[in-house]
Amino acid sequence: MSTPVPRFRRRYVPAAGAAAPRQPVDQAKVGRRAVRRRAAGMTATEAAAALEDARLQQHLDRDREDLVGNERGPAEVAEWQRIAQLLAATGGVYDPETDAVAQDELAADRRAEEAEQQRRQEEQQLAARADELAALARAGRLDRTVEPRPGDEAALEFLVHRGDYHPVIDGWLAQALADHSGHYADPATRTAAAESLPDRVRAHAALLAALTRLHAPAADGELKFAGRLAQADPAATHALAAWLEHRLVPPGPAGTDGTR
Repeated sequence: MSTPVPRFRRRYVPAAGAAAPRQPVDQAKVGRRAVRRRAAGMTATEAAAALEDARLQQHLDRDREDLVGNERGPAEVAEWQRIAQLLAATGGVYDPETDAVAQDELAADRRAEEAEQQRRQEEQQLAARADELAALARAGRLDRTVEPRPGDEAALEFLVHRGDYHPVIDGWLAQALADHSGHYADPATRTAAAESLPDRVRAHAALLAALTRLHAPAADGELKFAGRLAQADPAATHALAAWLEHRLVPPGPAGTDGTR
């Protein structure tokens, strides 16, 4: 029986290298920066004259259908007004390098660009790890000798949305979660896994953990049924794990079997 591809409800992660959606041009920002370039070296009088010219141009353009909704014109008028007021108060000539407003905007742009670069780098790392796990799964080498790392939960989601789903990865993560291996050795990480792993993987891990506490060692491959149960019905698998924990695992002192 083929394993159905699971449905995810979490955020889609685009493939690394895919063309990012083109950001709309910020016409108001374009207008402000054009004004600052033109205003460099102007006196208060010259800036005031440029403001009047901008207001006149804005008035002449009021009926142009191709400029309806374009924010550049109003932004240029507002920037000329700000610069004219600044120079009227401080004197001297305008210098964008000493304009706190202009420098704050540039700093914000640099922070946004750094954040975007970081996002792209993380996306590339995620895709590389997903490729690695998929290759190991296809080669039959994804077993307990491979320790999970932080971010492997996202790598699983990435593969599902890319159409490269491998049930072996589900089982590998479930076994690691049940064994507390890799980064799942940390209790806080195991708790966070409840939010980042699909229910089928958590159900599989719960059943494996319950079966392990029965102290009945299983040979390789004997517990594959646990994964099939979790894939088919995670809720029932959780229920079975809970039943095993409460009914079959000895809860009392040593020497009592705890069965009913």
